[in-house]
Amino acid sequence: MSKVAIVYWSGTGNTEAMAEAVKAGAAGKGAVVTMTGALTAAEVAEYDAIAFGCPAMGAEVLEEDEFDPMFTALEGALSGKKIGLFGSYGWGDGEWMRNWEERCRADGADLVSDGVTANDAPDDDAVAACKALGEALA
Repeated sequence: MSKVAIVYWSGTGNTEAMAEAVKAGAAGKGAVVTMTGALTAAEVAEYDAIAFGCPAMGAEVLEEDEFDPMFTALEGALSGKKIGLFGSYGWGDGEWMRNWEERCRADGADLVSDGVTANDAPDDDAVAACKALGEALA
């Protein structure tokens, strides 16, 4: 039975809704799922796979006060780790997700799929993509 962490930050609830869909997908495949707002580099090793969720903020960047500093602190522990990325945005074209994927690849992480994005609240397609991400992580 795999252990999956879902680490996310949500300001409006859109990314939280996406996290719940990722959880449903992973749990549906029998994974033990932990949802949290933060993880330490030491805790990364406790999980078989990790989903990270963060909306686009400002000029298409990760949330800068809480999420990005936490993510930056554990990047060194992501090499070889199965991960998935998701988040919502209200403007732009998803540049923050492409940049985030590139950061993860540079860290040596094993991205199980393209990052899942939703424009504002996740629609049925985004929810289905989040469930599929959870299944891929499990």
